[in-house]
Amino acid sequence: MSQNKIQIEASWVSGEMESTGHPGVHALLNPKNIVIVGASEKPGNWAERVWRNVHRYGFSGNVYPINASREEVWGVRCYPDCASLPEKPDHLVVLVPAVAVPDVLLDAAKAGARSATVMTSGFDELTDSASVDLATRLKKVIEETGLAVSGPNCLGNLNAKAKLVTIPDDRPLLLTPGPVAIISQSGGLATAMKRALQDRGIDVSAIVSSGNEAGLSTADYIQHFASDPDVRVIFSYLEAVSKPEPFLEACRAARACGKAVVVMKLGVSDIGREAAQAHTGALAGSMQAFDAVAGQVGVIRVDNLDSAVEAIELLAHAKLPAGKKLGAITFSGAMRGLMLDIGRGHGLEFADLAPATYEAMGNILGVGSILGNPLDGGFAALTKPTAYVELIETILADSNVDMLLLQEELPRDDGSTRKLKNLADVEAIAAKASKPIAFVSMLSYAMTDYSRELRRSLPHVPFLHEIDKSLKVVRSIMDYATTRPSPTRTAQPAANNPADRHLQSFAKDRIGPVIDEVRSKALLRDYGIAVPREYLCATAEEAATRAAEIGFPVVGKIVSSALPHKSDVGGVIVGLNSAKEVAEAFDRLIAVAEGLPQKPPIDGILVAEQASGSLELVLGASLDPEVGPVIMFGAGGIDIELTRDVALAGCPLDEKQARQLIAKTRISTIMGGYRGRPACDSESVVKALVGLSQLMFDAGGRITSIDVNPFLLSAKGGVALDGLVVLRK
Repeated sequence: MSQNKIQIEASWVSGEMESTGHPGVHALLNPKNIVIVGASEKPGNWAERVWRNVHRYGFSGNVYPINASREEVWGVRCYPDCASLPEKPDHLVVLVPAVAVPDVLLDAAKAGARSATVMTSGFDELTDSASVDLATRLKKVIEETGLAVSGPNCLGNLNAKAKLVTIPDDRPLLLTPGPVAIISQSGGLATAMKRALQDRGIDVSAIVSSGNEAGLSTADYIQHFASDPDVRVIFSYLEAVSKPEPFLEACRAARACGKAVVVMKLGVSDIGREAAQAHTGALAGSMQAFDAVAGQVGVIRVDNLDSAVEAIELLAHAKLPAGKKLGAITFSGAMRGLMLDIGRGHGLEFADLAPATYEAMGNILGVGSILGNPLDGGFAALTKPTAYVELIETILADSNVDMLLLQEELPRDDGSTRKLKNLADVEAIAAKASKPIAFVSMLSYAMTDYSRELRRSLPHVPFLHEIDKSLKVVRSIMDYATTRPSPTRTAQPAANNPADRHLQSFAKDRIGPVIDEVRSKALLRDYGIAVPREYLCATAEEAATRAAEIGFPVVGKIVSSALPHKSDVGGVIVGLNSAKEVAEAFDRLIAVAEGLPQKPPIDGILVAEQASGSLELVLGASLDPEVGPVIMFGAGGIDIELTRDVALAGCPLDEKQARQLIAKTRISTIMGGYRGRPACDSESVVKALVGLSQLMFDAGGRITSIDVNPFLLSAKGGVALDGLVVLRK
């Protein structure tokens, strides 16, 4: 460990830093002084903008410019290097050419710096070898020095408490500590989110522009903000998860601390392309894998920035619901209809209120029996001063309602005493109620200084904009609130680790990356996944003899790692009922292989027991580069990509989690017995999924994907009719 790294950790232990949060992130956001490396008076350059903003927002520490070719800049002394500064440097803002950045950091660390923001681009966001090599060197320097580094290729940071703004943005920013922290791999997106939230009257405590994350990662920032008492919501814009396990652990820790992590995720990983040989790879793209794994630790993923704003609005101002049943009060029949239609589209359910609730509502309104929910207002009785509040309290008291939605929007100016009183009354109720209340508007609307100031007086009620995005966010947060986050999961290697033995054999025989059916199924069998009785045959005579041993009918298949989907080219023949038919099928299959344009090498013809069952399922596993191994289950067969009735879960998987995974699919209903069909042996699927999970764990990242399709299931059990293993290149 470097001397500088030791000093940083020692100052943390001695109490020089706060005792909460990540020490490196704390150093980054709470510097004692700021050193701008690459100072220049070229009009409009970033260094000058940073200098201006650091002073504009009242940073209390000293600020020093560095440029070896200048003695003065911006009307103050300019220093040649960190060693020449009048005090020990603490935080660097680096704006020099990429090739110079590693040496700048080395010099700064020697002089005692704790942190740096590297805005310079030209590292591994580019694909040429020189840039990638430079990125490797930069990471090595960061590791050796222990510097807490945001970037490279970033746009600076903001900490409202420390009055720190190193973002080179000329547009004014409100610097007030609030319930939100923003972490973004895009600096421009981070500032756009800040402005959008600011316009909605939501204060942001901190912004971290993380860039390429050569040093500190999103996981480090989440860990830090999870322990910040002022932060309720952590928003992250992610282009890629650089450190999967730390990221998942940080999100798990945030959930444990009562902090919601809202993520907008960009991109589809290479796993689909790398594993194109397997159905699993094609179906389990990174977004689905991310949802399956990150969702289990409490991440709320949104599709766009508008949804992110609504999610933050709700989470920053309301309690979490205990269930998924909605109540609503509207003043418009159109609003009622839209909420019902759109809510159903998002899988939301409006509660069937208790008879006593309907009776109480009728008494409040003076109209006798009330039916239907949400209410279509328009009742003359609402002119009664207390009716609105009484209705809200009555519906909230119903045990069938977990969250109440009210039609309303913030007024743009003072002019309605009744509306202001209603808003104040709802705020008073929401502050004490155990269930969340949220206002929902028909459309998105602009806010004025008046409405923003009014909004600050109503801290316990969210004001959601537009029905569709609001209800979609409500559904996501209800899912989040009612899902118990998975604990840190550990697994032990299987006895003698069969995966090791098979993988070593593949390497010795130079087999891969696609493993043929025979060898793939041998590996699966060692993890408790049943396979049919079968033999690999080299001649027609051998095939006929083996078929007689198995018992008719049998199936004949071409075995070749170059033909992962044999049925697509006529490489499978079923229903062979005699030795003669088997021998003829052998010759036909050989002819099929020889007639293919690519002339694939074949290992022989597989003669297998023709198993029977009522359902074709798919079991799979995929190594996602961002969130690790993922297990898949669903409806299988040749139309798997068309039906797409599949669900994913993280790995390792125990029996309880396997059952939960199965229950997420439509075909699980058929498995349990549907419309007179016999129930299937679901426990054999559970056993196979757990075995598949153990196999991926034992493989330790050496297997890219596994495809078991079809897995034929009946009342007597399940069997893997085909298997395909793809090794990591």
